[in-house]
Amino acid sequence: MEQITYKVYVGIDVSKAKLDIKYDESSSLLTIANQVDDFKKLNYYFPKDKRNVLVLLEATGGYETAIVKWLLSKNIPTAVVNAKRVRDYAKASGQFAKNDRIDAGIIREYGQLFVKKLHIKQSRSKLEEKIEELTRRRKQLVSIRNKERQHLATIQNKEGQGSIKRAIKFYNNEIDKLQEKLSAALKKDEKLQAKAKLLQTVKGIGLVTTYTLLGELPELGQVDNKQIAALAGVAPFCRDSGSMKGKRTIWGGRAQVRTALYMAALSASKHNPAIKSFYERLIAKGKTKKVALVACMRKLLIIMNTMVKNNEPWHSEIA
Repeated sequence: MEQITYKVYVGIDVSKAKLDIKYDESSSLLTIANQVDDFKKLNYYFPKDKRNVLVLLEATGGYETAIVKWLLSKNIPTAVVNAKRVRDYAKASGQFAKNDRIDAGIIREYGQLFVKKLHIKQSRSKLEEKIEELTRRRKQLVSIRNKERQHLATIQNKEGQGSIKRAIKFYNNEIDKLQEKLSAALKKDEKLQAKAKLLQTVKGIGLVTTYTLLGELPELGQVDNKQIAALAGVAPFCRDSGSMKGKRTIWGGRAQVRTALYMAALSASKHNPAIKSFYERLIAKGKTKKVALVACMRKLLIIMNTMVKNNEPWHSEIA
């Protein structure tokens, strides 16, 4: 993938109410409201050729969504960086103080130094965004419903049980409605529908995993296998020092995608002959079930990445 050299780096510290923006080496800091109507003020601080600009923000639990969407709509290269990595960089640099001005500057510095390791966000269609939001909402409701089911097992009072059962019924109906909306959304785009059908030729990949991959991992089929594994957070990282060989661990990545892959790998390790055989070979070699399952997650993802890239359905030779 071609590496672009950016001339202007902009760091943005995001909060619910405002954006603190560091756009050059001076002490200047621009502060605007975290509202779409205020975003246009940024145009005065960007050069005409916006391809030379790289905007960096931390992931802040969703507060960054609106500004990222606006930046991508203006074709401004944007990277959402891991907040812990930025903080670790700040500490390593001797910067222990923390405020909005400092944070925006540190984010900017981090981007300049590690630009080659950053993943630039890709713009998505409104339909892909809708699928992502509906899939996330479905996951939230499923989580709440599961908690209610746990409460039902611990309460003895009939009135309390009745309340919980009514709540579970409500969540079941809401989940069904979201499922219908997701299905209807997918039918509006032939390319996405074809991609969904392709993914579901893999035994173990169900509708929920498919919706998650479509909404949260648009890079599937567009980047190489190492990059897709890193984006999903299933790439193994070594922990070696001298003669000591530590355990490989996975870290970072997109939590929603990783959760969906876990459930898919759990199913595939039992019902998909190729993945089941791979899982059993790892167990026979002495790998723990958790390690073997993570390896299955990575293998599944790489297979799907290849399938989408080559536009070919599942067949045993791919595995």
